Amino acid sequence: MGHHTHSQVDPLAGLRTPGDPPWDVYLTGTVFLDIIFTGLDCAPVRGTESWARGMGSSPGGVANMATALARLGLRTCLAAAFGDDHYGEYCWDALEHGEGIDLTPSRTVPGWHSPVTVSMAYEGERTMVSHGHEPPPEEPAPDCPPRARAAIASLTPGRPAPWIAQAAARGTRIFGDVGWDDTGAWDLAGLTDLRHCEAFLPNAEEAMRYTGTDCPRAAAHALTEHVPLAVVTLGAQGAYAVDRRTGETAEVPAIAVEALDPTGAGDVFVAGFVTGTLAGWPLADRLAFAGLTAALSVQEFGGSLSAPGWSEIAAWWRRVQSVAGQDPAALRRYAFLERLLPAEEQAGPWPRRRAVPTIGFRRSA
Repeated sequence: MGHHTHSQVDPLAGLRTPGDPPWDVYLTGTVFLDIIFTGLDCAPVRGTESWARGMGSSPGGVANMATALARLGLRTCLAAAFGDDHYGEYCWDALEHGEGIDLTPSRTVPGWHSPVTVSMAYEGERTMVSHGHEPPPEEPAPDCPPRARAAIASLTPGRPAPWIAQAAARGTRIFGDVGWDDTGAWDLAGLTDLRHCEAFLPNAEEAMRYTGTDCPRAAAHALTEHVPLAVVTLGAQGAYAVDRRTGETAEVPAIAVEALDPTGAGDVFVAGFVTGTLAGWPLADRLAFAGLTAALSVQEFGGSLSAPGWSEIAAWWRRVQSVAGQDPAALRRYAFLERLLPAEEQAGPWPRRRAVPTIGFRRSA
């Protein structure tokens, strides 16, 4: 299991020692095949046919987060079930060979077909249709998650995942995110795995509902009664974080970009924040970096397709400094990037479009 990472930057280079866990981040979950239609002028209308100007396909679901982490140079290990159909083969190949993600704990399930999501992006919004079957009962996550510095866990109300407690007991730092609570209960007590988490990263709406507060900052402070570090994303207003252990708070504004497709931006934010945390950066730098990576991702179509790597970050940093009328204080917020970025000749063109329109073309090596 060689660590072939496609990133030019190893953000943890200065911290690695021979006794480290083999993986920086462990994830488990469901991989979807995402098919994204873009360039629709408006929402599809009943009884009519809409033509999209663009289309992309890529692995989605938990693959969005895994890809975002791998592109930032973290050694990423994913446990998931894959169908033995063409879609499953395509997703496995794209993740293992395309992104350098370790799939040792993943498995192919005979006769199970891959879940699929079709996503339509228009007017900054998106509409999704998904189809899938539950994977067979054998858990995709092994009983003992592999040794990793960190794990990202999607917390489900009322459904604790045994691997989270096991990983935390072995010293893995758990970062929790959460989806919409379809039960409508919004009861933090139902998120039993939160007690194993070092950080919890809900969006503003989720944070306020879980804490019964009417302001995202108040919600973040209330959450620190349950988890050491609360990070609340505020969409266009950026993000706010409180660390109970140090008493530190940080807030960063969002970067204004033309949003083509918000798919996966939340995952990219979490990946950026985990990267900065494992690298030991100050809280405000971690928030700023997470916000920047998320902002760069919404300028691209698709979830995992749009996660930025270091070359995109470097190209943005060089470009933004040459734009007239920049606020010098705002630029200084990102000066910490200087010491990390690859040399100019390694940085690719920006922005880079990465959607592959069709499954089955052989990618050029």
